[in-house]
Formats: sequence, C-alpha cells, structure tokens
Amino acid sequence: MIKVGVAGYGVIGQRLADGVALQKDMELVGVADLAPTLSIRALRERGMPYKLFLVEGADRSKFDQLGVPVSGSFEELIGQVDVMLDSSPGGVGAKNKVLYQKAGIKAVFQGGEADSVADVFFHGCANYEKGLGANFLKLTSCNTTGLIRSVDCLDRAFGIERVAITIVRRVADPGDYHRGLTNALQIDKAPSHQAVDLMHVMPHIQATGILIHTPVTHGHIITVVAKGRKGPLTKQGALEAFRTHNRIRVVSLAEGFLGNASLFRYARDLGNPRGDMYEIGLWEDSVVESGDDVMYAINIPQEAVTIPETMDAVRAAFKLQPDGPAATAATDAHLGLGRWKK
Repeated sequence: MIKVGVAGYGVIGQRLADGVALQKDMELVGVADLAPTLSIRALRERGMPYKLFLVEGADRSKFDQLGVPVSGSFEELIGQVDVMLDSSPGGVGAKNKVLYQKAGIKAVFQGGEADSVADVFFHGCANYEKGLGANFLKLTSCNTTGLIRSVDCLDRAFGIERVAITIVRRVADPGDYHRGLTNALQIDKAPSHQAVDLMHVMPHIQATGILIHTPVTHGHIITVVAKGRKGPLTKQGALEAFRTHNRIRVVSLAEGFLGNASLFRYARDLGNPRGDMYEIGLWEDSVVESGDDVMYAINIPQEAVTIPETMDAVRAAFKLQPDGPAATAATDAHLGLGRWKK
C-alpha cells in the first residue's frame, strides 16, 4: 500500500485527495495547506474525511477559531508518506522539493510547476515507461493532458506524423475572481506551449498550435488536425479508436451535448462530486476528413482531467504496473472510467 500526501488543498488538490482515496492500492495519509480557505472549511463541515497538516507560515489560531482539526505540520506529513502529490501554487513546489529530497520520498508535481523540478515530464498514456522508478515526475497541463490522450490514441492505432491544434481556453476556474470581469478574446503568440509540450512527451510527432483565451470558466475546447504516417486517416477509423479509450467519451449534438456547458451539467446530473469529469468529451459530429487528414474537437474539463494521469504517475514511480496499458487500466478501474460503456 503506497502512502500518499497532498500538498495544497485547492482546485486540483481536493480532486487529487479524492482520486487517491478511490485507489485500492494507495492510502491517503493527509493534505496540507496554508490558510482556512473555503475548501478547508468545507472539509471541516464534511467531518474531516482527510487529515489536515499545516505548511510553514500558517496561523494555527485561525484554524482553531473555526474548529478545524489540525493533525500536525507539513514536515510531519512528509515523514509519514512515500510520495507527495504537490499541487501548490507555481514556484512553491520547487521549494517543497528540497523537503522531499531531505526526507527521501518521491513527488509528483502538477503542470503549473517549472519543468526543471522533475526528472520526467509525464503522461500515463503516452510515456508511462519513462516514469518507471523515477523520484520526481511532473504532469502536463490540463489542456496538454487531454490533447495527448486523443493524439496518443490515434498514434497507437494508425501512427501520427504531425498535428495542428487550436485551443479555445477558459480564462479562469469557476469561482475565481483574480482575472477580473471581461468581455473579450485574447490570442497568444504561436506556437502554444501545449503543442511544444506534446512534442516533449511525444518527440516523434510534429505539432504546432494557436491558443485563444475566452471569458468562460467551464472547460476548454481544442480542435485538432492530425496527419497519419502510413497514409490517409478516415473518420470511421478515428471514431472506432476513440471509442475504445476509457478516458475519451464520444458524444454527439443529437444527444444534447451542445458544448462545454452541456458536459459540465451532465457531470452534475450524474452526481459526480463538484460536477467533475475525468474523461475528455469528443464530439462525433466534429470528426471530419480533410484530404488525407482527420479533424476533431475535444472538451477539456480542466479541474479534474489530470487526476487519472497523476494516479498513473504514482504507479510508475513505484513500478506498481510494468507498462502503460496495465497502469491506466488499474487507475481507470478505481476511478470508474469507462462505466458509460456498460
């Protein structure tokens, strides 16, 4: 049983904790944070299902005033685990790494941390084997995680030579105010980091991309044009491949999935905690042939999409499974991915 801690109980940290708690071969020891945020207050009202530890600089009296039980310090949590899942704000994870090294434990960092923090830039589907036995792994961003799932799926089935992507990116997570109120679109300089990161994880594929920020909060939408290595790609072949993937849910306009909000609402109707979706949505209606290439569109549920790949990273670090297919199958089974196929 791998003992796991989570650093940072925010948007991603909450979901990491829940994801670990669902794994049958992992034990969540506790979570660590700095302040009694709304997330921490909600944790208390839920009866403290997870033990809370305080990082350096936290004011214990503020937690005591709210009746939030504290189980110890961040260093004490580190001393009880085999691996930390670090979802701290960007830059903090690199500082935490010093503590992890001192304690002789492993760590998995989220996409917001600098690449230099880790030994392996990791994706469970695309390069699991590179993470085997690694001490420090870093996830790709939410957009890149979902993008690589779909490209890797086609690459395994047909062999992909290059992709061109356009990302319609949500500007902030639900509940965030720090980006202000806006009624504008903003374009980034090409190529987008997601295209560059894809080539880092899958160096045999050429990728380029454009990113557009949009004033919405629920999900990104990415369009992809993929070119095969061995000849023309077909709509039928692509859809058949996508439908085999537990982390890709093929949906259609006729079913009522009109856009990002439809998927978010459906997740809530399913009773998923916080309306989370681990899988990306792929519109059947968007898959078209363009000459020898195939084009398609996917929805990225940015708050939860990296959770399966983070569980894969723990599996790789401790060599729980020898290869990607075995590891992702184990993660999927614990998280209930693919249940819509039954």
